[in-house]
Amino acid sequence: MAVVTMKSLLESGVHFGHQVKRWDPRMKKYIFAERNGIHIIDLQKTIQAIKDAYNAVRETVSSGKTVLFVGTKKQAQQAVAKEAERCGMFYINNRWLGGMLTNFVTIKKSLLRLKKLEKMEVDGTFDNLTKKEIASLGKERAKLTKNLGGIKEMKDVPGILFVIDTRKEALAVAEAQRMGIPIIAVVDTNCNPDGITYPIPGNDDAIRAITLFTQIIANAVIEADNEAGLKIIETLGEDDEDMEGLMSDMSMKEEDKEIDIASYSQGASDAAKQEDKADDDEDDLPVDVDKVYDEE
Repeated sequence: MAVVTMKSLLESGVHFGHQVKRWDPRMKKYIFAERNGIHIIDLQKTIQAIKDAYNAVRETVSSGKTVLFVGTKKQAQQAVAKEAERCGMFYINNRWLGGMLTNFVTIKKSLLRLKKLEKMEVDGTFDNLTKKEIASLGKERAKLTKNLGGIKEMKDVPGILFVIDTRKEALAVAEAQRMGIPIIAVVDTNCNPDGITYPIPGNDDAIRAITLFTQIIANAVIEADNEAGLKIIETLGEDDEDMEGLMSDMSMKEEDKEIDIASYSQGASDAAKQEDKADDDEDDLPVDVDKVYDEE
C-alpha cells in the first residue's frame, strides 16, 4: 500500500508558494495563508487532490491505457525519467515537440526512424558506411533519443497526462485539452488551475516536492491492481506543533538547514532577479526554490 504523510509533504516543501505579487487569482481557493509576502498552500486540499489523482491513475491503468509523465524543467527531468521508468510508463523530460498528441501519426514516423537507426548500429550496417555517414547518423540518433527516447515504445496517445508546471508545459496542456485527454498537474500559486482535470496544488519548483509527486503517481501505476489503494496519514506527531504553526515556521530537514520565512522571501526575490537577467524570454517562470535553499 502506498503511504503519504502530512509530515512528508511539509518536509518536501510542498506548501511553499510564490511571492504574493506573482500569484494567479484563480489559485485563491488553494491558498492557506500569506506569510511575509509568500503564499502558503493549503495542504489539506493538496491531500484531497492527491487522492483524486491517485485513483484516476489507477482507473486509467486498470483499463489498459498508459500514463505520460511530462516535466522538462531542470528540477523535474531526473525525477520524471526515473519514476516513469520505475513504473514502466512513458515520459518527456527534454522538450515537448509540437504535435506530440495532436499529430501523433507524424511522431510515430520519428519513433520508427529512431528504432531503425538503433537497429542499424547493432546489425552491422554501419560497417559498410564511411566515418562521415556514421557520424551523421549518430547525431541524428542522439537527437531523436534526447527528445523521444522516453516514448520510444508508445504505440498510441496516452490515457492520462501527468504534468509538472503547467506554465512551462503550456503546449502539452493545450494539446491534451484539445484531444480530450485527462490531465493531472502540479499547480503552484502562479499557475492557472482552470482546464486541469485533476489539479494538485503544490510547489512545482523544489526538487524534493517534484520527486514526491512523481513517486506518488508512479506508485499509483504500480498499485493499479491493489485494492488497498493509497493511505494518507494526515496527523502529525505529538511533539510537533499545530498545523498552522508548522506552515508558518517553514522549518525543513536538518540536512537542508532550517530557514525562516523572512530569509526565504528575500532569497526568493534575489533568485527571481537573477533569473530575469539570465533569460528575458522566461522572466515570468517561477523561482527555483531548491536553489534558494542551497544559497541560504
